[in-house]
Amino acid sequence: MPSFPPPGAVTICEINRDLVAVDALSDDRAKDAYGDVLGMVFAPIPFQPEALLLASREPAAPAADQVEPADTVPTAGLAATISDFFRRMVFPPLDPNLLEEFDTQKVSWNPYKHCLAFVSGKNQVTVQDFEDSDAKEPCILTNDHQTDVKAVEWRPNSGKMIAVACKGGICLWSASYPGNVPFMKSGVTSSSFSAFPRGSGGQWILVDVLRGSSAELVSALCWKPDGRYLASASCNSSSFTIWDVSQGLGTPIRRGLSNISLVRWSPSGDYLLVAKFDGTFHFWETNTWTSEPWSSSNGYVSGANWDPEGRVALLSFSNSTTLGSIHFSSKPPSLDAHLLPVELPEISSLIVSRGIEKLAWDASGERLALSFRDGNEMYRGLIAIYDVRRSPLVSLSLVGFIRGPGEGAKPLAFAFHSKFKQGPLLSCWSSGWCCTYPLILRPR
Repeated sequence: MPSFPPPGAVTICEINRDLVAVDALSDDRAKDAYGDVLGMVFAPIPFQPEALLLASREPAAPAADQVEPADTVPTAGLAATISDFFRRMVFPPLDPNLLEEFDTQKVSWNPYKHCLAFVSGKNQVTVQDFEDSDAKEPCILTNDHQTDVKAVEWRPNSGKMIAVACKGGICLWSASYPGNVPFMKSGVTSSSFSAFPRGSGGQWILVDVLRGSSAELVSALCWKPDGRYLASASCNSSSFTIWDVSQGLGTPIRRGLSNISLVRWSPSGDYLLVAKFDGTFHFWETNTWTSEPWSSSNGYVSGANWDPEGRVALLSFSNSTTLGSIHFSSKPPSLDAHLLPVELPEISSLIVSRGIEKLAWDASGERLALSFRDGNEMYRGLIAIYDVRRSPLVSLSLVGFIRGPGEGAKPLAFAFHSKFKQGPLLSCWSSGWCCTYPLILRPR
């Protein structure tokens, strides 16, 4: 029987398919439920949801004189200059509500420790280190170049750098400690933009800004798993960019004319998924940068994640309650794949939703979290948690629902911790609180 939190209750964790709900959030309740198992408690973090929602509703208008390469791919390395087939393109304005609905990555876990970064306002990112007992308050990353923040992601190979997608480019922040000061690119001065954590011995420094068009609003980004390259895209552009971060150089790539909603590297780095608002999406193999186009009649791809081996991609669509699993039948760089539907009968019949809003799949492949559009009043604003089986095909079993704090709370963003050893770890925002939910899978 799926767990359902009653109205007025709040969820604090899962223990072996039982989603534990209490009448109010408190450290004591969390300690009783999972503190002894984990040896720590994750306190909720306050933020300003009004500023974040305002930022989501103000997409930058596309520049009429924007110049971009048409149907180009890198041919002589990622740092190559692409000069052929330039065309002037004027892109139609994006529906402002789409920025709130589609899954920009507003929350990201450090790959090596219990440290969370999330977009906490129109122009700022908050970093909370749960392992630092001296840091009484979270760090706030903000500077003049970081405006209209849309996404954030930790660099996977170091855990000491954060990429922030914003208007005009990508800000790269690096942790700095006594005796370990990061290298800053020429033209970036620490006196102009730096952020200091409170109660900690280190500081965060803006070390580089990967600059695109001044009018471009970068709304999607994703690191290649080895941390060398960074993919970025704009909801107001039909091209995406592959950045060689060490060189500070970007190569734009385009297939088709529709604006891009999301980008996702596979865990091996052999494939890159690029989805667009017209319902088309491309799988790129990253050896020769060739792609295979796909299309959906059920709206645009609203969320996507890969399984741990990078052989299956799970996609949600804006106008459907059925997921799509893309199974690659051969090893990279082959693009041979087939699409299979994954039904969610509870979402369509019990909840009566019109579509999936956001999706997250944990790194073990055992838990899936998703939020849904509309739905009847009893289930509105909840996050559904599914148990996942992948042998041989993807199948889902509903575990239950997570309810956030506050009346009418709605999940704005959520993500799993990829390295948490006690089981998947889910974080989500709701009505001014960033809450962390340990999903503990213990042997019976």
